[in-house]
Amino acid sequence: MPSTDNLRDKKLSLNNGSSAMPALGFGTLIPDPVATRVATKAALEAGFRLLDTAERYRTETEVGEAMQEVFKEGKIQRDDVFVITKLWNTNHRPERVKPAFEASLKKLKLDFIDLYLIHTPFAFQPGDDQDPRDANGNVIYDKAVTLLDTWRALEGLVDEGRCKAIGLSDVNLEQVQRIVDVARIKPAVVHVESHPYLPEWELLNYCKQNGIVLQAFAPLGHSSEPKLLEDPVITAVARRVNKTPAQVLLAWAIQRGTALLTTSKTPSRIKENFEVSALPEDTVQEITEGIKLRVRFNSVVETGVPGFIQRGK
Repeated sequence: MPSTDNLRDKKLSLNNGSSAMPALGFGTLIPDPVATRVATKAALEAGFRLLDTAERYRTETEVGEAMQEVFKEGKIQRDDVFVITKLWNTNHRPERVKPAFEASLKKLKLDFIDLYLIHTPFAFQPGDDQDPRDANGNVIYDKAVTLLDTWRALEGLVDEGRCKAIGLSDVNLEQVQRIVDVARIKPAVVHVESHPYLPEWELLNYCKQNGIVLQAFAPLGHSSEPKLLEDPVITAVARRVNKTPAQVLLAWAIQRGTALLTTSKTPSRIKENFEVSALPEDTVQEITEGIKLRVRFNSVVETGVPGFIQRGK
């Protein structure tokens, strides 16, 4: 069992040997630009050393500004922070991948990205409109490109050296297997929704067998109904071990072998979410076996449309 004082500092080695990725990360899907910049700086000051953003979140500029501000203070250096961003659906065609990557680098004010993910396996009509729709309001998909085509272009970014590792997001087991079976550079990370209501055990086991890190988003349930933070199993454990429900859920995620992302705009909550320490192993098992409800909060895996981002944002 991990010691109670180092769980929040745990790192997971990547299969390409490029670096080790912090298990505990901070996500920046925050609609307000000012709040994004403030929260990102607060997360770094609280101790988070992994930041996750995306072209589609439209937060890369603010994340970059917050990082540069902290770097200039001299307390943290660029190499101390693991930065993730993602290629959006409208840029899946191979000729659009490198320009999209370079645009993200520029917004983030960085020379390299630690991890670049294909945001979803769905290709949308290429262009500047991130949410292309037809006259009936239906998403316009791009049939002229495959996920493997896009993956090959990401492999080229790794070859050029400014992208340390690549991975997949919002995918199912079959899609991961399809890429792993033929990829020259294997996915280092698979980024999916996961929590006790959606444990994704089959996908997690496959990732472990193939040296892939599974990174969970929405580990606290994203304030959606039913509220995971109010689950009776979680709240009972929290009272017994003298932790908050959020700290219990984050520890459970790390102790079962995943990385995770947590997001907040509130500095005190950001600090609370970083103060993660290990649960007794029987408590981890109690959560795993005691929660039977199965709920997916984000339907992005079915459509490529992120459930946590409002249309037009």
